[in-house]
Amino acid sequence: MENLFTDRLWNKVEPIWKSYLEHPFVKGLGEGWLDQEKFKHWMKQDYIYLIEYSRLFALGSAKATDLDTMTTFANLLHGTLDMEMDLHRKYASKFGISNEELENTEAAATTTAYTSYMLNVSQRGGIENVVASVLACAWSYNYIGKSLAKVPGALEHEFYGNWVQMYSSDEFTALANDCIDLINTIAKGKPEHELAFIEEIVVKTSYFEYMFWDMAENKEMWPVEVRASV
Repeated sequence: MENLFTDRLWNKVEPIWKSYLEHPFVKGLGEGWLDQEKFKHWMKQDYIYLIEYSRLFALGSAKATDLDTMTTFANLLHGTLDMEMDLHRKYASKFGISNEELENTEAAATTTAYTSYMLNVSQRGGIENVVASVLACAWSYNYIGKSLAKVPGALEHEFYGNWVQMYSSDEFTALANDCIDLINTIAKGKPEHELAFIEEIVVKTSYFEYMFWDMAENKEMWPVEVRASV
């Protein structure tokens, strides 16, 4: 049986991703006791994260060297803007937050650092850097969604059930699998030093994912708040 590059990646990221499932934010989400104010903070930050994440799919389509890859990135862009972000808009309406207010959310320090890192390595590298940058988010959210779907009552929860349903859904699984297939295809024939750098991007973005859960749990913005004098 052929060894896939994602098998190698999985060995690296599995311990990090397992820690997500033990994180109080994720556990509270799956078990239904998460403070809704913390979820609201995550929702707003993740919405503007996804705006920047969508730029990566557009960049991937522009850097693609064949029509199939270009089409895959275009489909990923559509799936994020339409399906995933619509979940956030529906949750925002429950909080009385308009789409305009959601879009104008100020990015927290972690959100800024994470998206800046992804955009930086993607812009200064080839298509492989773009695929590596988007992989951890899509794949790990699907991993979390499927894990939480096994928690009794998680899928039926009156508030968080929709979250678990979407990230464990066949539709989102297809998006995650597209990212997995892309990186396996692009990794074929690459020299070890290039594979090591791709792996480094996936590991670092996995750490950023943990930091994002932490940011949501603690409702963090920036470490020092500076108020303008009147």
